[in-house]
Amino acid sequence: MPDGRCLVIDSASEACSVALVDDGVVVDFRHELLGRGHAERLVPLIAELADGGRATSIAVGCGPGSFAGVRIGVAAARALALGWQVPAHGFSSLALVAAAAAADIAAAGGALVVMEGGHGQWFVQRFGADLAPIVDLRSLLPDEAVREADTLIVGNRAEAFVARRGLGTAVSALPDARAFVRLPTRALFAEPSPIYGRAPDAKPMTSA
Repeated sequence: MPDGRCLVIDSASEACSVALVDDGVVVDFRHELLGRGHAERLVPLIAELADGGRATSIAVGCGPGSFAGVRIGVAAARALALGWQVPAHGFSSLALVAAAAAADIAAAGGALVVMEGGHGQWFVQRFGADLAPIVDLRSLLPDEAVREADTLIVGNRAEAFVARRGLGTAVSALPDARAFVRLPTRALFAEPSPIYGRAPDAKPMTSA
């Protein structure tokens, strides 16, 4: 985890979540369920934080999730890092979801994170008890996803997953910037860029 005060941003889901973390302690946060409107709300939320959100480093959730939400969060983090002349780091928004349920995952020995992926698909990724990813991220149709054998399911599609499969334990969760304090340092990477998890909706035009 970065030393000093870190501004944490995640807008990859219906939640718009920001927090100031100082040496592993959350000192201020804002967490709103918007659905839409992240572009208009994210920067004002940051400005509402103590000291206008000013920090010595920035960490941003890079997705996967909403295409627009991911881009908005990453763009804001890059712009603030440039303006403040501070380093920016990225992390997987699914890893942040896992961190929000860290105690449950540790007790279960691991979990499958299941999040809305759009176009009828779910983003799925398995994490170990130490919150390290065990397999690569995948975007699957629900009937494919429920073939996974994990007992503990975490995410905003956890309840739908367990209901469809007929067994398991669901922990409903969204990316929450406050959970950053439980995110392993190894989950951070330099030069944040979007993790889309599936092909973009827009296709390039080709000439006839």
